[in-house]
Amino acid sequence: MRAIWMNHVLDETRDAPPLRPPKPAARRGKVSIWQYFRLFRQDILSAQPAHLYRAWMAEMRTPFFRSYLCNDPALVDLVLRQRPADFPKSERIRVGLKPLLGNSVFISNGATWAHQRRIIDPAFEGGRLRKIFPAMWDSGVAAVERLRSRADGAPLEIEAETSHLAMDVIFRTLFSVPIENEIAGAAFAAFRRHQTAQPVANISAVLPLPRWFPRHHSRATRETAETIRDLISQLTAARADEIAKGRAPDDLATKIMTTPDPATGRVFERDEMVDQVAIFFLAGHETSAAAMAWALYLLALYPEWQQRVADEAKAAFDPDKIYFSTLSRLKTARAVFREAMRLYPPVPMFVREAACPETFRGRAVKKGSQVILSPWHLHRHQRLWERPDEFDPNRFETENGKDCLRRAYIPFSAGARVCPGSGFAMAEGTLLLAMLVRAFRFQPVRGAKPVPVAHLTVRSRDGIYLRLSPREATGTTEEAR
Repeated sequence: MRAIWMNHVLDETRDAPPLRPPKPAARRGKVSIWQYFRLFRQDILSAQPAHLYRAWMAEMRTPFFRSYLCNDPALVDLVLRQRPADFPKSERIRVGLKPLLGNSVFISNGATWAHQRRIIDPAFEGGRLRKIFPAMWDSGVAAVERLRSRADGAPLEIEAETSHLAMDVIFRTLFSVPIENEIAGAAFAAFRRHQTAQPVANISAVLPLPRWFPRHHSRATRETAETIRDLISQLTAARADEIAKGRAPDDLATKIMTTPDPATGRVFERDEMVDQVAIFFLAGHETSAAAMAWALYLLALYPEWQQRVADEAKAAFDPDKIYFSTLSRLKTARAVFREAMRLYPPVPMFVREAACPETFRGRAVKKGSQVILSPWHLHRHQRLWERPDEFDPNRFETENGKDCLRRAYIPFSAGARVCPGSGFAMAEGTLLLAMLVRAFRFQPVRGAKPVPVAHLTVRSRDGIYLRLSPREATGTTEEAR
């Protein structure tokens, strides 16, 4: 009997489904608009029904608006690449983000958006990434040193650490100051409070109120946004003074503040620059922090991939100096980071608005309807991806993976409104992931499986806890080229 029982156990183990990264449960059954709104405020992802992982398009009708979620790659291409001007950013989403972002490039439309992109894009083109690469490296070195005293095997909330690291990268690359700078530290603390206070949806975003009607935000939302913008204004004013005196460092802030719009000759005014820096905080910090945290969790869950990243990093890094060309040798780390953003895209949904009547898949779409593109559902679509819920960084080497990479992978959006810092983010994520895994071994904490939820970005409901232990001595380099 014991032999029969053991064979049964072995058979069950052999036939067990593959280990899968955590995924939130989908909503069951139909709900009213008010029930949906409550669910949406708690978590964007679990408020959606399961059939969206197979549907090419889904329509949501309410007394106030109609929404069309599009997973059909042809529709995604139409909205993002072919006719982006006909699908501007939704005013309903602008409502929730305006206290912090003002009229930044992330939420602006039309001529204002075009003016902003003509100034911002040059900061991320050509050899600019090479120039700011040393600042990224310095952030990684600082993070490794900061974590050494905490790599004792005790549970560590890794999202807080990646948030600190990503903000440090922003301050070093944008203003050439580390997060330990007094203003930088205060801005980071205020942004953490703002994340808690600011939901992506509020009642003003749901009701069809006229543009002139005052939008209401919580006191905490207004106060934290005001604090952040005041701190950014101080940094911007100091940089303007350095530029005027000819002693400003050659970083992103200087480049953006001194680049004239080639069409008009205008440069950003003080308030305009504050708007743009605020979006760097949101898009550049928040999204990178979320992506790095999930990537580290996935590597803890799949130790064989973690070892491959560690071995690659040890071979790629020069023992004395770090070169920009090292990035090209971190192919495994890049594949892992790319796969992490497929499974956990930092921004789960993009909301556009139909500027004129449309026809989607034979269905009439009225002017003013919301058009939703969901990287979360598109990246896990069961009719597009092979094994969509499994972690496999090698998938992008397969024919299916290559095809989906072109048609169904949009963590940074696509087309005219693609994130201008997408190359920056990929370099940052690849480098810092390699540096951290080269220095530490990451292990999951038993009983602390993270549950993905989405508000502004895809985070874990109760944090991501990992155990860190040091690998063999690797040394750190102080000079970057």
